[in-house]
Amino acid sequence: MAVVTPATQPAGNPSPPSRGSGPAGGPALVVGFDLDMTLIDSRPGIKACYDALAAETGVPIDTELVVSRLGPPLVDELVNWFPAEHVAEMADRYRAMYPAMAIAPTREMPGAREAVAAVRAAGGRAVVVTAKYGPNAALHLAHLGIEAEVVGDLWAEGKASALRERRASVYVGDHVGDVRGARAAGALAVAVTTGPCAEAELREAGADVILPDLTAFTPWLATHL
Repeated sequence: MAVVTPATQPAGNPSPPSRGSGPAGGPALVVGFDLDMTLIDSRPGIKACYDALAAETGVPIDTELVVSRLGPPLVDELVNWFPAEHVAEMADRYRAMYPAMAIAPTREMPGAREAVAAVRAAGGRAVVVTAKYGPNAALHLAHLGIEAEVVGDLWAEGKASALRERRASVYVGDHVGDVRGARAAGALAVAVTTGPCAEAELREAGADVILPDLTAFTPWLATHL
């Protein structure tokens, strides 16, 4: 069952986790995961929501373009289609329609369930740190039966607060913003090329490890530990 945790700043200034720490005689293993295009393929549901928003408001939205660049916060995308003074209202409307339209069509990415299970099997815990609205992110995991804590509404370097607070030693994502968040937290930045960012972009952003998808994560974790 997914547990939603509000995005909070950690008390004090905890030391960053040691890179490569594991359960064998070291700190408890905590692995962070991004959600969209890392653990789940939410493109069909997100497209449906934007199509509905376009039909409801009469504003043309290139929904194929929208789902080709998932990662940044919702409001960062909405400003491309709506005047700034209407963005907050449109974000609220989108989030309200999301549970009915976006959860059922979404599928897990290949290897996602196994990746989270591998962390648990190693005596660790998984936490999903995402820019998505936390309650909607939790609905995705509950629907798919993937158990993890969820921290929502955090993007790029903003993810570092949640990762540091939980002493995550690894963060896995598909976007250069995820790489930046991992590095800001002092965590090992593991990137998968299943999202909008090419391998070269992820490497330039500072990814420590690049995997083709999460099917490669479980064997990588075994070697890492």
